[in-house]
Amino acid sequence: MNTVLILLPLVLTILYSLATVPILVWMERRIAGLIQDRLGPNRCHIKGVRLGGIIQSIADMMKLVFKEEFLPSHIKNKFYYLVAPSIAFMSAFLTFMVIPYADTITLGEQTYSMQALPTDLGVLWFLAFAGLGVYGIILGGWASHNKYAILGAMRATAQVIGYEVAMGLSLVSMLITYGTISLNEMVSYQTQSFFIIPAWGIFIQPIATIIFIVTAFAETNRTPFDAAEGESEIVAGYHTEYGAMKFGLFFVAEYIAMAASGALIVTLFLGGYQLPYLNTADLVNNFELLLWGIIIFALVTSVLFLKWMQKHNIFAMSGINETKLYTTLIIGFTVFAVILMSYYALANSSQSAKEIGVMLLQFAIFTVKLFFLHFVFIWVRWTLPRFRYDQTQKLGWNILLPLSLVNIFITAVVVVAGVNYGN
Repeated sequence: MNTVLILLPLVLTILYSLATVPILVWMERRIAGLIQDRLGPNRCHIKGVRLGGIIQSIADMMKLVFKEEFLPSHIKNKFYYLVAPSIAFMSAFLTFMVIPYADTITLGEQTYSMQALPTDLGVLWFLAFAGLGVYGIILGGWASHNKYAILGAMRATAQVIGYEVAMGLSLVSMLITYGTISLNEMVSYQTQSFFIIPAWGIFIQPIATIIFIVTAFAETNRTPFDAAEGESEIVAGYHTEYGAMKFGLFFVAEYIAMAASGALIVTLFLGGYQLPYLNTADLVNNFELLLWGIIIFALVTSVLFLKWMQKHNIFAMSGINETKLYTTLIIGFTVFAVILMSYYALANSSQSAKEIGVMLLQFAIFTVKLFFLHFVFIWVRWTLPRFRYDQTQKLGWNILLPLSLVNIFITAVVVVAGVNYGN
């Protein structure tokens, strides 16, 4: 058990970053199809099994893995050309290492942190590697010896410089509000209430929330801040000369960076792995009641999803009956989960069992919030057009930077006034 709990945060980091990329690509296509009122990925299948279109994403990943590698003959700095995608990829991946997925768990005399890298300097770690990722883009654009790639690298550099400052200043106001730089303590702070609403960062610091979310879009080169790879102007920008898995690393790095930014937004502004008004101790003390609520939610959700699927999954393909297969699997999984949770609810579970159960619940809460942020990132991409390069710079320097400075001043005044009033 000790080994499992020590390795669990690292496994979750891999799952939330690397393993979710095919799912994010699938979400991108499905949501784009929904917004544009057209079909998304719906034909790629294995013996009639489409998994809602996710087979298309898996096929794309396999295509990149097995595609022939090439090295343009005009490349002079081959080392920098080859290492650039790895820098972008590793920087995006390492930003995930400090995200807390659940509260610290204590079993016996041993305490386990649910961070892959248990440190109180998580905010600084995130900023460091989020800024380091642009070095991969700069190197890739410069080493490509292509005018479009160099233009894309220059745009990305200017964008990161402009928005990194505003992002850091928005975090300063959050540090003043929470009074700590520990991400776990920030999540604990948000279990309180602010008048009658949860003390989530989005409610107590709405300006900082907006600034951070906008800068997160810019830092990850997501639309409408994707001028660094604007295909209508500079072909593909910094990765014009890349193909196969070298391009694949840039591609995956963007989604991992998006996921990491979403995870930090969840942690700082949406209560992290906690439910509103409830801290970990409350969840442990009311574990049985909580389980019954989850059981009811699981039953209702399964019934509604089955009805929706049987109504909409009517695209006929050769092979097995896909809807029947999914119905059987969902019913079987739901029955198994309900029986297991009912056993734990009826049995007099030990304190350790309750803490592990709450830890699993917090994983689920964090996952739901994170995928909601993924939906927001994709929704914005397929709703707003790309900003012009000058518009991007004006927004960062003329609007977000002064606004973040004003927000720090207001936050400091309110915190100091509150401390003096309390004394």
